[in-house]
Amino acid sequence: MNWKKLLAAAAVAVGLAAAPQAQATEGDAQYPNGAEGFMAGAVPPPGTYFINYLMHYTAGRVNNDDGKQVPVNFRLNATAEVPRLLYVSNVQILGANWGAHILVPVVNLRYEVGPFSGHQFGLGDITIDPFILSWHWQNFHLATGLDIILPTGRYDRSRPVNIGANYWGIEPLVAGTYMSDAGFEVSAKLMYAFNTRNNDTSYRSGQAFHMDYMVAQHFGNWTAGLGGYWFQQTTDDDLRGVSIGNRGTAFAIGPAVKYDVAGISLIGKWQHEFVAHNRPQGDKLWVKLIMAF
Repeated sequence: MNWKKLLAAAAVAVGLAAAPQAQATEGDAQYPNGAEGFMAGAVPPPGTYFINYLMHYTAGRVNNDDGKQVPVNFRLNATAEVPRLLYVSNVQILGANWGAHILVPVVNLRYEVGPFSGHQFGLGDITIDPFILSWHWQNFHLATGLDIILPTGRYDRSRPVNIGANYWGIEPLVAGTYMSDAGFEVSAKLMYAFNTRNNDTSYRSGQAFHMDYMVAQHFGNWTAGLGGYWFQQTTDDDLRGVSIGNRGTAFAIGPAVKYDVAGISLIGKWQHEFVAHNRPQGDKLWVKLIMAF
């Protein structure tokens, strides 16, 4: 049994560029798939906002290239607490409001793979975006950005699983929300991930397309819907410039609910991964808080 490779597979992206990565490589997109959903394309009006993501990911299996379970003892539990500060200005560029944000994740990780087990707690990889643009029409909202993921997370080359990725990530993104006059919503956030090389291991994770999505209905202060994510790696990983494949795929869906009151939004989501190739397969639980200063 190739325990080293399976331990690498335990590194699962679950915590806003913070928790370990999610396939049988050093990593996939650093973004925690499924973080957004309701009103994904509707950046709020000018002001300063505090947004908090609390996420828990658990997996009891890891899959191979065919999406079949690898016959090995496997358990992964990761919890991420991720405060986000969002600023939206009155400055307009091409008719859009300019904004910026920063996310600072803290991650608690436990894993078991075969005879190996471990625990890590600490700062994850910080995400910044200095150039968010948002447009608003009566029934449609649009946002673009360029997330930059910094290699600030805890990393130890001797460990098979790490909270930090130890490489930079660049993610151009576009998000849109359609809302009918009757309160029917369709939202999606589309991203494309570029990764630099991990200089400690000479490993470079492949590029990837991924998307968060939500279909929902608003009922007064309440909103209920179905949402999740799709992840598709588009280029091979490489080691010292030699392609080694290991392309990851994932698809998840689950129920979500949101409650709005007095300028505060509280969101709860559960997402089950029905498809997973070259990565663990499990479930995510989210609690998200949005409030204006």
